[in-house]
Amino acid sequence: MSINSCTDDYRVLSIQSHVVSGYVGNKSAVFPLQVLGFEVDAINSVQFSTHTGYEHWKGQVLDSRDLLTVFDGLVKNDLHKQYTHILTGYAKNESFLESVLEVVNTVKQANPGAIYLCDPVMGDNGQMYVPQELLPVYKDKIILIADILTPNQFEAELLTGIKINNDSDAIQAIDALHDLGIPTVVISSSNLSQNSSHMVAIGSSRANGHKERIKLSFPKLNATFTGTGDLFAALFLAWFTKTNKDLKTTCENVISTLQAILKSTYDYAVQQPGGAKSVKNTELRLIQSRAQLESPQNNIKAIELV
Repeated sequence: MSINSCTDDYRVLSIQSHVVSGYVGNKSAVFPLQVLGFEVDAINSVQFSTHTGYEHWKGQVLDSRDLLTVFDGLVKNDLHKQYTHILTGYAKNESFLESVLEVVNTVKQANPGAIYLCDPVMGDNGQMYVPQELLPVYKDKIILIADILTPNQFEAELLTGIKINNDSDAIQAIDALHDLGIPTVVISSSNLSQNSSHMVAIGSSRANGHKERIKLSFPKLNATFTGTGDLFAALFLAWFTKTNKDLKTTCENVISTLQAILKSTYDYAVQQPGGAKSVKNTELRLIQSRAQLESPQNNIKAIELV
């Protein structure tokens, strides 16, 4: 495995949510990508005061016209031709999501080598938190043009119709997604660990002309965090590129980084009024974690699956 440190020509178009205060969506993805050497251009699918876990939040949901107006300004200046990567996450509006397809296809026509990572943000723990109408758009259109897909366990079940109760089910679901033409699929978090204090990530890639499957187990913390899936997707896109599509090292770097940031956030939260139960206290401490972003300690190891 070699690390590609030359990221001068890497530019990501990131389309996902924005919050004024806190870290989810683009606020969770842009800074880590920049720290790792990637230029990032961000388009926001929604603009909220905070994420919706707060007692009060306000903001706007962008639609298809909003997205295409902004993107058309990029196209008219030929700026869409510079994107080497596309990252998409949370969208709340069906028409907006439909137009993401047009944006990705336009970028890929201009630069056929552009890598598209789709984080199909729909829900978690058995509950959808976007309109049901978004599922068929993801399932029948968006994911079919993805190079990398990073669903959580619940989202993988929605996309495949396969109930995931064990590792075998997870691999079956991943293979079903491979069969749709998606080269790299990672279930970013699942409750498949035999130890209830841990979670599991399972990934599979056919991106380098050979099959690679890995599994990682990592500890839970006694708190609820937001923006972790968005951070996972951004870190995966960066490290998969920097390691020349080495799935094992990428996942180790990503999970190790995430765990370090969550531990730092938790340690901070428990010292504040309200402790780790406070939504405000558990906002990811990304700025304070720059060292961990740049140089993961890689203390969580993946095992290879056959």
